[in-house]
Amino acid sequence: MALADTAPETTSSKVLTATAVLLAVLMVILDMTVVNVALPHMMGALGATPDQITWVLTSYIVAEAVIIPTSGFLAGRFGRKNVILFSVAGFIIASMLCGQSRTLAQMVVFRLLQGAFGASVVPLSQAIMVDTFEAENRGKAMAIWGIGILLGPIMGPTVGGFITDNLGWEWVFYINVPIGIVNLALIVAFLKQTPRVAAVADWTGALLLATGVGCLQMLLDRGNGDGWLESNFIVTLIIISAFCLIAFVIRSFRRPDAILRLDLLKDHNLATATFMIMAFGVGMLSTIALQPLFLEHLLGYPASTAGLVMAPRGIAVAMGMVFVATTINRFQAHWLVFIGLTLAAIGSYVTTWYNLDVDKFWIIAPGVVQGLGMGMIFVPLSTLAYQTLPQDASDQAAGIFNLARTIGGSIGIAIAATVLTRASHANWQSLGAGINPYNPALTSWLDASGLSMSDPRAPQMLGLELMRQSTMIGFIEAFGFVTLSFLVLIPLVLLLRSDDTKGARSPF
Repeated sequence: MALADTAPETTSSKVLTATAVLLAVLMVILDMTVVNVALPHMMGALGATPDQITWVLTSYIVAEAVIIPTSGFLAGRFGRKNVILFSVAGFIIASMLCGQSRTLAQMVVFRLLQGAFGASVVPLSQAIMVDTFEAENRGKAMAIWGIGILLGPIMGPTVGGFITDNLGWEWVFYINVPIGIVNLALIVAFLKQTPRVAAVADWTGALLLATGVGCLQMLLDRGNGDGWLESNFIVTLIIISAFCLIAFVIRSFRRPDAILRLDLLKDHNLATATFMIMAFGVGMLSTIALQPLFLEHLLGYPASTAGLVMAPRGIAVAMGMVFVATTINRFQAHWLVFIGLTLAAIGSYVTTWYNLDVDKFWIIAPGVVQGLGMGMIFVPLSTLAYQTLPQDASDQAAGIFNLARTIGGSIGIAIAATVLTRASHANWQSLGAGINPYNPALTSWLDASGLSMSDPRAPQMLGLELMRQSTMIGFIEAFGFVTLSFLVLIPLVLLLRSDDTKGARSPF
């Protein structure tokens, strides 16, 4: 067994450790969404169709989801510091290769590598923050860590749009090189090594888990586009994923060598916080996926303007985290989560009032309220998840917690995309039934537009308006789903427990 670094940490060294961790998390998480706005530019350069180019996103997400569960085992076998060093170095190399890609096949392979190398950074960085800071300062630590987790996806489209418009799509990847080199220097200088143990792993279980999670992520990403159960490919993925995941749970729950220690879910707080972070991911990621589409494709905002309109939500997230970090030791975490969920639900509910004439204020204001709520939810959940666990379980618990967050986000995006697509299509048909010469509202609309039913321009304008109106209703229904996803979490706050209850349920 290799000895860990045992020198006591000063406040300055803790701050520098947190800086190294936050930079790594931001770099990895940002790459999940920063590529989105560059996809149209990449299509031409790589000779890909709109359907094919989505594999640039899917490959990264699938690779990340498959590797996250192995993080605890890797940290035990090789030490946290070594694993993060290797991960960041590999991420830098994969980023350079992505920027050099000239075919879709090359890009998909290098994005797989990028996602695989970056996967361990997020759970292990959270475990580092948990172990570096004492229990009374853990809320502040989770706020620092959470800035990277929440701001990365929110600010990704803004950063990606700016880089793509001014430097070219390749720099979406090249920008990771200088940042990563600085990050490597900070990791070498300030991260402490953890003990290395001769860990053994159930590789059969690991294969079942990797296959099940990989198929699950792929079906969630491709399901809406392929028509869900109408596609034999999606049905096959569902069967394989269900079989592998059920077999993994049955095989691994009581095995000491399981690649993911499911027995830790016997801890009440970890189990509840894990379920809640998965459900929270549903609402958070679906919001992040829907708003750029709404602003750019329906309202016609340029990418840079859409990024500026969405930026206040990210600032509000940071403000919410700062507020929680400074008050979490004075208030029960349950109240903070409750207030956060309420604010997130209110902000989301206002978006269900939108129409095609909504102005920027009514886009920014609900986003700020929603962002404040999101910031207030994430920190207490992350803190409570580890509150009643032994320190040596941090790596494994972080793997479970972050896998749930990742899968929750994928589920949210899949559901939101399906609601939007199907509601838009249904309303296109129902509204289209009103386009007939006997409808007085249609005649009035044409008169106001200076047209008549016999005008050759009328069918084109009517078709465009029908698409816009039906899509707007689709977005309203999708925003309603986001609102509901936050509301249903509120009763679950009662299940969370704090240290001072010593196992009893906290009063609420």
